[in-house]
Amino acid sequence: MTVTTIPFRKKLALNLFKTYRHNAVRLHQLNYVLWEATLRCNLSCLHCGSDCKKDTSVGDMPADDFLRAIDQVAEVANPNSTMVVFTGGEPLLRNDLEQVGLSLYQKGFPWGIVTNGMLLNKQRISSLADAGLRSVTVSLDGLEASHCWLRGSKVSFSRALDAVRLLCSVPDVRFDVVTCVNRRNFGELNELLELLLQVGVKEWRIFTIFPIGRANRNPELQLLPEEFKQLFDFISRVRKQKKIKLNYGCEGFLGNYEGEVRDSFFNCRAGINIASILANGSISACPNLRGNFIQGNIYKDNFKDVWEQRYLAFRDRRWTKTGICAGCDFYGYCEGNGMHLRNEQNGELLFCHLQRIMEGERILSGKE
Repeated sequence: MTVTTIPFRKKLALNLFKTYRHNAVRLHQLNYVLWEATLRCNLSCLHCGSDCKKDTSVGDMPADDFLRAIDQVAEVANPNSTMVVFTGGEPLLRNDLEQVGLSLYQKGFPWGIVTNGMLLNKQRISSLADAGLRSVTVSLDGLEASHCWLRGSKVSFSRALDAVRLLCSVPDVRFDVVTCVNRRNFGELNELLELLLQVGVKEWRIFTIFPIGRANRNPELQLLPEEFKQLFDFISRVRKQKKIKLNYGCEGFLGNYEGEVRDSFFNCRAGINIASILANGSISACPNLRGNFIQGNIYKDNFKDVWEQRYLAFRDRRWTKTGICAGCDFYGYCEGNGMHLRNEQNGELLFCHLQRIMEGERILSGKE
């Protein structure tokens, strides 16, 4: 597949989707809220974008403070169609998730968690489900040696796999497995696929690791350009087999791979439909967005006012048309890539998916 040669019908679909995306910006309808429930973590992952630790100077946000902010969210969003997701750190380190989740359920909000699986046992999943848990995302980053290397724990693979097996037996909770692909686990994807199928996993998401947080310190976390290109060939092939629902993550315009490797075209919804409440009360878009992308704080601002009156850097992204984006023929489809791939201080783009795929394509074709 030639990444920059996009067939006419796909270009037509991309242009129609661009119209849809611009309409979504105009409506600015919130439907997804992430809560950074804690910055504490029981692992020390090499790629952590939040640089979480077992001990952190930022304490857990009191549950009542978060729920007060959620009441303000309800003023601008329909609770029944607004998903709340607990993230971290490792949210299961909190012992009050059930109480918070039940309060959300009673307010009409569906809710879920993102977890490394270390603490997800049968008793905990049962208590969370009783509190209205709707969805779970578990990280499984390759086979045992690769996963444990990335996660910094010798037992992290077995615990995560046990969690996945457990979730396969819980009918009322939707779950998926996410894998952060890097140079260590790139060659294991076919074996990992077979393992997931054997266990009974129905949904799988793949992400690539970008140079932010701790990931900026280890070159093994970044795929080579040719591996980056081959990854999308793998995803496209697996999707056509229809044995598992596989999607690439939400970031990055992928040229001709659009429509081939995920269910929808590239669309960074950060600050358009997605907001986050960080552990210190900061209001942002997705939790990886800090620095100059912070929009306010629940301890001094009303969430409703912040959502309606701020987020302008997310809603009008013409400022991103600089550097390598300035002369890009595909800028209209991408609008500067995912916001979390821009420098938090000066807005500079840190990573371009299309550029990396094109580089890999040249290497694989022998032109470089």
